[in-house]
Formats: sequence, C-alpha cells, structure tokens
Amino acid sequence: MTAGGKPGAIVRRGLMLVLSSPSGAGKTTLSRRLLAEDDNLQLSISVTTRPPRPGEREGHDYHFIDRAAYDAMVAKGQLLEWAQVFDHCYGTPRAPVEAAMKAGRDVLFDIDWQGTQQLRDSVKSDVVSVFVLPPSVAELERRLHTRAQDSDETIHRRMTKAADEMSHWAEYDYVVINHDVEKAFADVRAILAAERLRRDRQIGLSEFVRALRAEV
Repeated sequence: MTAGGKPGAIVRRGLMLVLSSPSGAGKTTLSRRLLAEDDNLQLSISVTTRPPRPGEREGHDYHFIDRAAYDAMVAKGQLLEWAQVFDHCYGTPRAPVEAAMKAGRDVLFDIDWQGTQQLRDSVKSDVVSVFVLPPSVAELERRLHTRAQDSDETIHRRMTKAADEMSHWAEYDYVVINHDVEKAFADVRAILAAERLRRDRQIGLSEFVRALRAEV
C-alpha cells in the first residue's frame, strides 16, 4: 500500500528457496544465475568447518569457522539447519535469513536433503524446495571431472553419495532435470515467480483488496 492510501505494492513475506542436487548436477550454476538476475533474491551464506577451495572468499561463498565455533552456534540455536557432509560440518545462520524474510526479500539456499528436512521441520510454510537431477550418471561424473576441483578419490566418494542423495527426490516440492542449463534455469525462475504469488505469502493482500473496494 502506498503512503497516500491508494493501491500500490503489496507487502509480501519473503520465502526460502532451496536448491539441492548431487554435486555436479548444476545447482551452483543455477544459483549464481538466479542471484545475478533477480534483485530481490539473496544467498544464504553458510558456515563451514572445511578449508576454502581455490577462489572461494570468506563471507562471499562461506563463513569459514573452526569446529569449536560451529559447535557453539549449534548449542545456542543460532543455526536454522546443520549437518556433517563427508569430514566437514555446514550450517545456516538464523539471524540474517529471518531479517531478510521480514523485509520481504527471498533467500536462496544451496543445501542438501538433510538441511532441507531440518528447514521444513522448523519453518515449513516458508520453504520452497527444488531438487536438480542430472540427465545421466555418466554426465554427472563427466561434470565432476571437468570442473577439476577434486581428486579422483573425492570424485569417487561424491559419485557413491549421489545415489543416496537422489533417493530423496520425492521429498521436494519440485524436480528439475538439468538436460540443458537454459531450460533448467527457466524452470526454476518459473517456480520462484509462481511461489511469490501464493496468496498466503502476500501478507498485504487483505489491505490492498479493502482499498480497492473502498474506491468502488
């Protein structure tokens, strides 16, 4: 509602958009494009106990912390979700997410099925979850080798874990098969657009409709 009382922008509570996939299936590429093209979407920056990979920056890709600091955040309830993946721990700081949503901004999560389930358990109505599948196992392995970030041993571990991760596809609201990144991106954009229009997320809608009726 505008300051003058006439119909204007409708107040909306932000949502949590979760993208999950086996490593290499394309969720990071899709996430970066969404953030680049949508001004009302911001990334939830996770904390992690693993060391930075080449090119990663503190506060941009992750908040890199030690295990003692991580355990303290869990104990104080400062994480919305947390999990151990391989030999390292990850979690989502609560405060910045809640502040963004209250301001009507949407928050993008790049987390696994365990983290997604924890979010659903605590704030189900705010979560929109999308699982990204690769077109084939062979293509998934090719992508992992192409990005050249991991050793052969790590890639083998990721491929082994992928089967378990993909078994959780039915727990998500939407499933996108990443045959082609342009089509996959368009699908995720459509999902986000539709979810933003849900009646229960437009908390200013009642006031908007009352103002419209008053003008008749």
